[in-house]
Amino acid sequence: MTDDANAPWLIVGLGNPGPEYAGNRHNIGFMVVDLLAERIGGKFKRAQKAQAQVVEGRMGPPGPANRRVVLAKPMSYMNLSGGPVTALRDFYKVPTAHVVAIHDELDIDYGVLRLKLGGGDNGHNGLKSMTKAMGPDYHRVRCGIGRPPGRMQVADFVLKDFSSAERKDLDWFVDRGADAVECLVAEGLERAQSAYNS
Repeated sequence: MTDDANAPWLIVGLGNPGPEYAGNRHNIGFMVVDLLAERIGGKFKRAQKAQAQVVEGRMGPPGPANRRVVLAKPMSYMNLSGGPVTALRDFYKVPTAHVVAIHDELDIDYGVLRLKLGGGDNGHNGLKSMTKAMGPDYHRVRCGIGRPPGRMQVADFVLKDFSSAERKDLDWFVDRGADAVECLVAEGLERAQSAYNS
């Protein structure tokens, strides 16, 4: 692997491909990387070596904190995310500690972010697949979606679009998620946690 300090970062938004899933709670990872791509002025294109769409660019302020990044959206469906992510990691020679997964999190209230390195998958199929493929030692940006109301099944809840009440704050939430990723890449996990772990 390359020298870790100068190695690129692989920032993965987890979600399901296709317009029918675009507004789902499960797709907040895609929403955040779409915004990051917009910020660095890139357009997603098909990856050569993986079932994914990617944007390559630079993130962070000019100078030593400016980092080479690969933004990615696996096109494999959530529960098979590990294959495309590992293929991209290997192709771009990214250390596992420079991989960031952005995903929905049931055990955190809607609108709340938590960043961490490593840990379990908490029943999240995208994380389960990534951890099986490359171990648990990657960063996570956990975007809280809260628990399903009443007796609604988890699978039904995550595959539903955000409610009209939630959509009022969704742009702000996605924006904050993108800010947190930029802070993590430029300034490190501790700084990002103290600024964004609400």
